[in-house]
Amino acid sequence: MIMSEDLFEENAPDEGPATLARMHAAAVLGVEAIPVEVEVNVSPTKDDKFQPSIVGLPDAAVRESLDRVTTALVNSELTAPFDVRWLINLAPAHLKKEGPSFDLPIALATLCALGELTQTQLKGCMAVGELALSGNVRPVRGVLPIALKAKEEGIRKLFVPFENGEEAGVVEGLEVYPVKHLLEVVNFLRGDLEKLPLEMDFDHLFEQFEKYPLDFAEVKGQESARRALEVSVAGGHNLLMIGSPGTGKSMIAKRIPTILPPLNLAESLEVTKIHSIAGTLSPHQALVAQRSFRSPHHTVSDAGLLGGGTHPMPGEVSLAHHGVLFLDELPEFARNVLEVMRQPLEDGVVTISRAAASLTFPCSFMLVAAMNPCPYGFQLRCQKNLQVAA
Repeated sequence: MIMSEDLFEENAPDEGPATLARMHAAAVLGVEAIPVEVEVNVSPTKDDKFQPSIVGLPDAAVRESLDRVTTALVNSELTAPFDVRWLINLAPAHLKKEGPSFDLPIALATLCALGELTQTQLKGCMAVGELALSGNVRPVRGVLPIALKAKEEGIRKLFVPFENGEEAGVVEGLEVYPVKHLLEVVNFLRGDLEKLPLEMDFDHLFEQFEKYPLDFAEVKGQESARRALEVSVAGGHNLLMIGSPGTGKSMIAKRIPTILPPLNLAESLEVTKIHSIAGTLSPHQALVAQRSFRSPHHTVSDAGLLGGGTHPMPGEVSLAHHGVLFLDELPEFARNVLEVMRQPLEDGVVTISRAAASLTFPCSFMLVAAMNPCPYGFQLRCQKNLQVAA
């Protein structure tokens, strides 16, 4: 049976079992989210050996969602897809779907197909979250870019894990509902539970998260080094510090973000998206309001610095976006690692090319490096003053 989207929504039954159901979801690609439509079809079958299937280029974590969703439905005392042909399609089919964030939308679409919910109740809703076997909703990565895409697509209601609520709540014009359990979503959609959307106070958020544990004012002495740092920060220049061990190179570098201009809302959202995808946000953290400071060890690989992997993730240069990237013991870094930083430093973005797709991550940062003056690190014209080259 072929049915257009408009005809499907107009003729969607308000009650009674539905053979075909749909639910809005999203997949994260790079630092952006792509809309995904979860389609669930159930039909009677006499084949006891029939296995449920999921199509649409799912990875292993998505394929395993069938077992998680079934068990969560049973433990939540909801109708489970037994004795039926259970087929799940994640559209568009050409886009690879990764991670456990599709558990919640698959569960809701399955309940609609089994008659527990109606298509009208799911209209205008998007869900994201991993399901525990008990039905609890666990936090996932990339909720902020999904919330931004939901608003762009005209979605009215977004259901997210409770720990990710503040992260999605910073998107204005979108009703965000943090949930702890699958039953909480089902009862709300049925009208059996009253729940208000999350509201955020941006002024309070910046006041809460923009405080630094360190301060540049704590640096005593080193007048020439402090002056050079202030000039470099004001002009947006990169920096190389040369000095013997103990002269305070690392101590000063850690305090550079405190004299950088405060992040504005647009910059904060860009940085938060990157950290959300990387999974470095703390639970209930809404925004990254501080300038980032990243200090990778000199044994870091080029993939760890620029990003990459089987499922490409942001590297250290992207995590330092709108902040500071500090390379301590600069001569100890591998030459190929330093060479691959040329293009990101010039363009402010890093592109990771794979057979399936090319992903672009932003990486506009201030590069600060430190090194000793000689292999022994104790001789610099018999002085222990810190030298700075901008």
